[in-house]
Amino acid sequence: MGTQRAKKQSNWNLPNVLTSLRIIAIPVFAWLVLRGDDQHTAWMWWSFIVFAALMITDKLDGDIARARGIVTDFGKIADPIADKALMSAALICLNITNALPWWVTIVILIRELGITIWRMFQLKSGHVVPASKGGKIKTTLQALAVSLYLIPLPHWLDIPVFMVMLAAVAVTVWTGIQYLLDSQQAQRDAKSKRNLQ
Repeated sequence: MGTQRAKKQSNWNLPNVLTSLRIIAIPVFAWLVLRGDDQHTAWMWWSFIVFAALMITDKLDGDIARARGIVTDFGKIADPIADKALMSAALICLNITNALPWWVTIVILIRELGITIWRMFQLKSGHVVPASKGGKIKTTLQALAVSLYLIPLPHWLDIPVFMVMLAAVAVTVWTGIQYLLDSQQAQRDAKSKRNLQ
């Protein structure tokens, strides 16, 4: 009897459950990092295991959502919040335990928060800013760098581990700049098309 209106996706689905569990588990992860204090091997291993599990659920919820065509308003908001909250908690806790310099966290968080706020303003202006080309590389490098800091590695690996973190910071900054450059180019292209019409 006629076409049915497409029903709005329910927020009660597996991807959103995984995202919610990730958010709930962040305080537990933070407690484990602080308990490990960059010197207690068992606690450090547990913090790494929890971090790895949370990163896996991040990939899983995205894969499941795409495979099943599940897109919800909650997922759009909660998933990036969970990602940034987990990474922020990891970096700040590593700062507190003196495993990582504060400037690393400050640079990464300024970039992440700055681009997020900028994208929100762009969206309100009617400009949708797509994901940066290097976004996946940035996320992978950040996760790898944090993992190496959580694992109780021998001290002679401190410099190589820090180099991985520096690479993560460099890619984080570069992808932030790339967002701005790509957006400006897209706006120039759109303006040129309007002028030709």
